[in-house]
Amino acid sequence: MNDTTLERFHYDNKIVKYFGAATIIWGVIGMLVGVLAATQLFLPEANLGNPYTTFGRIRPLHTNAVIFAFVGNAIFAGVYYSMPRLLKAPMWNKSLSWFHFYGWQLIILAAVLTLPLGYTTSKEYAELEWPIDIAIAVVWVAFGVNMIATILKRRERHMYVAIWFYLASFITVAVLHIVNSLELPVTFLKSYSAYAGVQDALVQWWYGHNAVAFFLTTPFLGLMYYFLPKAANRPVYSYKLSIIHFWSLIFLYMWAGPHHLLYTSLPEWAQVLGTVFSVMLLAPSWGGMVNGLLTLRGAWDKVASDPVLKFMVVAITAYGMATFEGPMLSFKNVSAIAHYTDWIIAHVHVGGLGWNGFLTFGMLYWMWPKLFKTTIYSKKLANVHFWLGVLGIIFYALPMYVAALTQFFMLREFDEMGKLAYGNFLQTVVELVPMYMLRAFGGLLYLSGAILMIYNMFKTAQVGQFQESEEDQAPALVKNYNPKGEFWHRAWERKPVFFAIMATIAILIGGIVEIIPTILVKSNVPTISSVKPYTALELEGRDIYIQNGCVGCHSQMIRPFRFETERYGEYSKAGEFVYDRPFLWGSKRTGPDLHRLGGKYPDSWHYFHMEDPRSMSPGSLMPPYPWLIENELDYSDLPAKIRTMQKLGVPYPEGYDQQASADLEAQAAGIAEGLKDAGVAVKPTTEIVALIAYLQRLGTDIKGATAND
Repeated sequence: MNDTTLERFHYDNKIVKYFGAATIIWGVIGMLVGVLAATQLFLPEANLGNPYTTFGRIRPLHTNAVIFAFVGNAIFAGVYYSMPRLLKAPMWNKSLSWFHFYGWQLIILAAVLTLPLGYTTSKEYAELEWPIDIAIAVVWVAFGVNMIATILKRRERHMYVAIWFYLASFITVAVLHIVNSLELPVTFLKSYSAYAGVQDALVQWWYGHNAVAFFLTTPFLGLMYYFLPKAANRPVYSYKLSIIHFWSLIFLYMWAGPHHLLYTSLPEWAQVLGTVFSVMLLAPSWGGMVNGLLTLRGAWDKVASDPVLKFMVVAITAYGMATFEGPMLSFKNVSAIAHYTDWIIAHVHVGGLGWNGFLTFGMLYWMWPKLFKTTIYSKKLANVHFWLGVLGIIFYALPMYVAALTQFFMLREFDEMGKLAYGNFLQTVVELVPMYMLRAFGGLLYLSGAILMIYNMFKTAQVGQFQESEEDQAPALVKNYNPKGEFWHRAWERKPVFFAIMATIAILIGGIVEIIPTILVKSNVPTISSVKPYTALELEGRDIYIQNGCVGCHSQMIRPFRFETERYGEYSKAGEFVYDRPFLWGSKRTGPDLHRLGGKYPDSWHYFHMEDPRSMSPGSLMPPYPWLIENELDYSDLPAKIRTMQKLGVPYPEGYDQQASADLEAQAAGIAEGLKDAGVAVKPTTEIVALIAYLQRLGTDIKGATAND
């Protein structure tokens, strides 16, 4: 090629450096919060004695920090490095790149401020309130516009497989975020979900499962397809396998969400669809893993000495393990064992720590020295980091599997008289304490490795010289290029708009088939005439329950198993949740299910239990909530809450917003009077009274059901 036909351009390394630094800093913070949360599960006093650092509030902070701050910034660092080089074009608009960077960091900062304060929707991985949801949509679209415009002005005719995954990730995350975040604002930082009960659960886990798929998996597969061949200096093993991998993965993933709701009140047909498509998902997932590992053919000897390849090999192996385990967990008989136990925690962390964490570390160890035109400061330190990470994953995951099986076998055991052998849920919790200690130790090892990495990267930057802008050259694309006999997918790869449309169709089908009938066909959620809207005081109590993250430890969904109905009561019915916005079924039982808690204990029991759980349940790992007894209930926004619920279809009488406060005060006075008779002096306008009202209501409506229900 004659040099005069080449166009010169520059890659922006500064934005890559900023995103890379952000992923390390937020990663360490997110892991530190995770270790603190894990410690509280065997040492509740580690909550530092205030509401803002209790497990229920910092758990979503931990998950948001590692998913959207650590992993999110890693994705952007990798995309801003690899995409311009793959397309032979700098990012379309530098200002949009920096808007993306600062906007994303401000969103993370908003999460750090609001989640500990209790501003949460309680939807897993989507806890942030509506103004932050809007900000996420704006920043995400800015990222997408910049990406698509860069693709359109590329100098490389065909889009490489990594670009397919980046494009599909952008489209799908936008769809997931917008649909799941539909909510009606009450105040600046309070909203109620547009969906109720069963529909809310389905939409949430359609989002939750696919947030894992299209935020934690597909962009990382794109990174794998770029950085692994670069690090190994080998081409991708199979082009055709990558085509099958891509299209089957993005199509099948969108159907699998219901496997998170097996044996719940979700319609059976949706559960079956979730199971079938989850099992099919194993094939493309392992196709990707095989394509990644076989890319190392001829380079396996380097793995022993190169820490970058070590991290990447373990990452791909962890991806294979997690994507084998996921379909297995979708079988109903396996789900019956694993759901609500620590098995799911282990499964998620094998994927998070192994796949996302290790691929991020491998990518940064490869990319960082190149940005600074040097070599890694210390290979020895990188190897120490690797082994600390591996041991951390082992010490984290294995005890969780043991804990899960221990809890399952204890909870389902009956004695010779046909009664539960371990009738008190707390008996199982006490047995798990040593496993929780080992889990926290594993997290500490993993965090230690990440801190070592910070030092290594800091020293690498010190000895090198940062190259802010990197020149490259390539010829401009020739227009009207229409070769004959071109492989059909090769043709798609040079038509980004058409490619994006096809990807959008592929990801929309599953969601449309599952969600729309569940919302529109009334027979999917049989109503129960005795189920009524929450009273004003119960509604406020429910919001306190949400604010304190109680759903992180307690489910409200009794499955139709003998060992659950004997322990908790009648199994849960779909019609019982029609006024629940959001649904609070939960996904983990560190404590017992609460769906039939109403009326099980007197009000005074709840009072003393919240003040000091161990006074009512010796050995309990639940932290005390003494501030609920002191905090005045702020119900100034109650009329707005009632009006919002009415707009969403909750049948409060017309004008009830003006009556609600008086009703609240009357019910609260009754509860306070009852507590006084039991020897407890409490002001009726305290948060504990509202919470007691809500807890006493749980699962009681069904007692008034008629035969027709």
